[in-house]
Amino acid sequence: METVVEGENSRIVISKTAPTVIIGERINPTGKKRLTAALKERDFDYIIKEAIRQVEAGAHIIDVNVGASGIDEEDLLPEVVKKVADAVDVPICIDSSNPAALEAALKVCPGRPLLNSTTAEEKNLETVLPLARKYNVPVIGLVNDERGIPKDTDTRVAIAKKILDRAVKLGIAPEDILIDVLVLPIGADTETGKVTFDTARRVSEELDLNIVVGASNVSHGLPDRKVINTAFFALGAACGMTAYIADPTVIEITQTILAADLLLGKDEWAGNYISFYRKKEASKNAAA
Repeated sequence: METVVEGENSRIVISKTAPTVIIGERINPTGKKRLTAALKERDFDYIIKEAIRQVEAGAHIIDVNVGASGIDEEDLLPEVVKKVADAVDVPICIDSSNPAALEAALKVCPGRPLLNSTTAEEKNLETVLPLARKYNVPVIGLVNDERGIPKDTDTRVAIAKKILDRAVKLGIAPEDILIDVLVLPIGADTETGKVTFDTARRVSEELDLNIVVGASNVSHGLPDRKVINTAFFALGAACGMTAYIADPTVIEITQTILAADLLLGKDEWAGNYISFYRKKEASKNAAA
């Protein structure tokens, strides 16, 4: 199952056999005062620098989210998407809970972006899935519905199947549905990691879908979060997770993902791992 995402002059394939895809998460104002201010002030230079920094650190796709209090997403999201797409030659992940903003951005985004996201709530299935069909783009489905995020694996898998079935009925190809199996803060529920991994394994095996996860949330509220996050990435790769929404500028994250790919046979002759190592050493020597 191959999900194809494209920029104007770039192409990324997300699949179980391809190297893990990193979707850069830094253009999202949640918890980021400086970015929120830049968005409100239309300081596009700051935003573009964030995009470039992530690509240089190893991001294959850039997530763009402008959702903050006081911001008109329908007006600003397409403008930021277009500027980021012009600045970096990687595909874009258009991220909003506002369907009107999603469509406004889809109209101006070059290539074949990734749509982030729909839930299994009827209001979302009825608005977001038709956008994915209309613009022929892949879409992320979150395993929650009107009842919230289930705590058990069976319900999460059932929700993933519901999203898939509705999408296929609408004419969307199965390979254009990616599932976010969702992970909650492990400090609040020590079972959530196990449920997330079990759900990923079953969605991968039973539904044969690609899986993308926003993983940073798992360590919220705990000390030394980097250790927990990197462990999550390594374990998730073995459970069928094929893409992560993460911060590639944290070098340990990128290193862990590359190492996991190597150990799982997704990096022939360690080409990606060695290339990253050489780039890191060259940067270190240049700074010396």
